[in-house]
Amino acid sequence: MALPVLRGCYRFPSTFSFSRLFLNEGIILNRSGKTRIPPSSSAGVSAVVRPYSSDRGGQKPVQKVMVVGITNPFIWFRTRIYYFLIRAYFDKEFSIEEFTEGAKQAFSHVSGLLSKCQFEGLEGLVAKDLIGKLEEKCNLLPTSYKKALSADPEEIMYTTAADVGIYYDDNGRKFVSILMRFWYLTSARLPDDTVEGTRIFQVAFGDGEEETKRLLTANYEFQREFTKGVTPDWTITRIEHSKLLD
Repeated sequence: MALPVLRGCYRFPSTFSFSRLFLNEGIILNRSGKTRIPPSSSAGVSAVVRPYSSDRGGQKPVQKVMVVGITNPFIWFRTRIYYFLIRAYFDKEFSIEEFTEGAKQAFSHVSGLLSKCQFEGLEGLVAKDLIGKLEEKCNLLPTSYKKALSADPEEIMYTTAADVGIYYDDNGRKFVSILMRFWYLTSARLPDDTVEGTRIFQVAFGDGEEETKRLLTANYEFQREFTKGVTPDWTITRIEHSKLLD
């Protein structure tokens, strides 16, 4: 049974790098924990502050941030269809839950390398034609922007698949791409009037100490070729960091 061509066909570059895949806008929080959420056309993200304390070892009470996503029903339904097609025609063991966990780890690792300008470490993880472009952009960024690129695993607040596609090239090669969107926190000092789409909030501790953080977004696209005989690895072919690295 032939698989129908979905979302059209796209011609990929002849050189393609494949590698092993590694297995958190618009919110303002104040000290009272109240939130203000702006409208969104495709998906919304809400956040709440949940205080907790512990007497063990004299630990001070802290406040944690939990981000909850509200996905557009049409996008949710469409991506589920694509997940079914991937399992039916390409990889019967494919799991979006496992893929998401792997994507989060890859995002944290790659963003850390970008932050440190360690571009040689991107080999085998990021498409070769993209590494040069990233190096050129990162070298022009100020230190604070470079720091904001890095996403610690514990600071990734929310992850979702923004788009899924199945492609064929002129030679009959088959590809699957999954665009992942991440919301993550950073303590990097960024100009309020420069980085659009970021929001600031403060987390207050029991002794009156406050830490200022921002909620940023990033888009990473993962592609894998499913042509027979090709190594079954995912490669990052698109990287965008919320006005920092677009």
